[in-house]
Amino acid sequence: MPTKKERKEIESVCTYCGVGCDITGVVEENRIVKIYAQKDGVVSQGKLCIKGKYGYDFVESPDRIRSPRVRQDFLDRNPALKAEYLNRMEPLDAVWYRCDLETAAELAAKKLLEIREAHGAESFCAIGGARTSCESAYLFQKFCRQSVGSPHVDNCARVCHSPSLKGMRATIGEGAATNPYNDIYEAEFMLVIGSNTIEAHPIIANRIVDMARTHDNLAVIDVRRTKLSRLAKYDCVIPFEANLLVLNMMAYVILDEELYDREFVETRTTGFEAYREAILSDPYADPKFFLRVPGYESLAKTIPKLAREYALKRSMIFWGLGVTEQIDGSAAVMAITHLALLTGNIGKTGAGLMPLRGQNNVQGACDMGCLPYYLPDYQEPEVEGMMTPQLVDAMLEGKIKAVFNMGEDLAHIHPNLNKIDRALEKLDLLVVQELFMTEIAQRADIVFGVKSAYEKTGVYVNAMRRLHLSQPLVESDLPDDWEVIQMIDRKMGGSLDYASSEEVWDEVRQVAPQRFSGAAYYRLRRHSKRGMQWPIFHEDTPILHLLDFRTEDGLGRYVYHRWEERGMVRELREGSFDTGEGMQRYLTTGRTLAHYNNAAQTKRSARLETRYDEDLLWAHPDDEERFGDRAILRTPHGETEALELRYSDAIRPGTLYATFHHARSGINRLFGDEADSFVLTARFKSVKVEVLPVGDEVGCS
Repeated sequence: MPTKKERKEIESVCTYCGVGCDITGVVEENRIVKIYAQKDGVVSQGKLCIKGKYGYDFVESPDRIRSPRVRQDFLDRNPALKAEYLNRMEPLDAVWYRCDLETAAELAAKKLLEIREAHGAESFCAIGGARTSCESAYLFQKFCRQSVGSPHVDNCARVCHSPSLKGMRATIGEGAATNPYNDIYEAEFMLVIGSNTIEAHPIIANRIVDMARTHDNLAVIDVRRTKLSRLAKYDCVIPFEANLLVLNMMAYVILDEELYDREFVETRTTGFEAYREAILSDPYADPKFFLRVPGYESLAKTIPKLAREYALKRSMIFWGLGVTEQIDGSAAVMAITHLALLTGNIGKTGAGLMPLRGQNNVQGACDMGCLPYYLPDYQEPEVEGMMTPQLVDAMLEGKIKAVFNMGEDLAHIHPNLNKIDRALEKLDLLVVQELFMTEIAQRADIVFGVKSAYEKTGVYVNAMRRLHLSQPLVESDLPDDWEVIQMIDRKMGGSLDYASSEEVWDEVRQVAPQRFSGAAYYRLRRHSKRGMQWPIFHEDTPILHLLDFRTEDGLGRYVYHRWEERGMVRELREGSFDTGEGMQRYLTTGRTLAHYNNAAQTKRSARLETRYDEDLLWAHPDDEERFGDRAILRTPHGETEALELRYSDAIRPGTLYATFHHARSGINRLFGDEADSFVLTARFKSVKVEVLPVGDEVGCS
């Protein structure tokens, strides 16, 4: 008789987006066979998106990195190291040696010490941290700052929500969501701007959809029609790069018609009169401006209606990368917080601000100090480091010699990839910690395979500041990220000495007490299904800013930025915008439901990869005869592979939309260095491209 397989059910947290869904893994013989959400899950509400439900195959994928790899030509370039370590290597293929963990850590440490001795500590930088636990992110920045002595540490917030952090901290003193997700059910009005929420954050979208269907209380602002906009009372399709313009117009209407909350403004904000004078005298802030923008004249009437409803009801605003990945992303976030300050729609149930974070722990990585201008708990460092785009320039200039990259695909998801390729070639050392041989891992000198989120214990902070203590679903003999960091530190003569992730976390609670002092492991375990929202002392804090803002004087601030006419709006007004025979179009990018970012995990799930095994390009039906079935996109910075075209009325004439999950597509080769003026987040959501139709014989390769 065959023995019955041992079956376990283990509660943990999803490894994908910033929603942070509670999951239960069904495990047989150390293999995940199913993942589901408990019906009483506070975040998931018993539902998971297809990534959370089916995207676990990557854990046992045959191409996981199971042992450290050392590039053969790295040893060739370092003959002294080759003489010392070659006898501890064995060939893996024509490019790589493989070795044991001790050898790889010792090799990395010795080369780092050599570089620091020759070029100084600031020739080193660390990039990554938002795809692993808080414990590893914390140790990552500590290793960079203390073990090596460099201030240059950054994470993937640089290409997503750094403008949210900047904009919110400048106005209300805290760069995080103000309310829990379930406050959506208490809101009387919801505004979603620059977010394809149904595909990017589907479990949050479930709540928004439920309310929109029941109460008809949703407004959506975007450059195309999304699935969510089908349910919107106000479906505002706007020109490219007009977020700040529209948000300032909403504020103009609220001020001009005196719809603002006088008591809230007087008691909880400062600088109101100067702000009001600036915006009411700004010719671009009057919604009537759209009467002079061909094709978008209806916005002159729609925006005032939307503004009135937002001002007079208990309202929430949600935004995504369509807002932040712009040259005025930080200013647009400031404009969003201005609306909340004007109307008192903050610091209460059912009214607040929610940046829809992308990565599973991007909030936590920022909280841990994986930013060049913040230590853990958002304390200011003595020396401020460089941001990732500045670091890339420094690599090209020969000032940065060594890069430590952890869970961040710098060679795929960042802009201006041709430039990044040139920068990486200039390095003396690139160390990567990863699950798979991603684009950046393929360029590395030393690669460490590490545990995935489903194989380790650690804290993750989701988009609403909720801490979840993730539990391992399966056992693995691979090291955790923090263990590799500690091993390299010790080989360099350092003193990092932690026996467990809990010991690392206990140190986090000491150095970041304003948010985490009361978040001991035993409490996080006790409240694992509910989670706890920081700041956590004796109790957690579901809603921020109830009495005061987190500024020095407790008052909210207005930091007005006037929109500058440019791009698509200027071309429309000048009559030069091309929707006809020309082959130039404005492109924006985004996700599809089945995949996640660089698809390193999702493309290893057959049930997900078969849905979208290549990136797609969407255009307006008027372009079908002109562009055909496939096309290459080109800018002065680079070009894509041939992309399959789809056509839809959801795309406005003269514009395009593409996904970016597959590295072979080369979408991010189109973008240059144009970026947010405050925090250098790239302008991924607007680039003018040349469309080059190709025949059916040309395909993505």
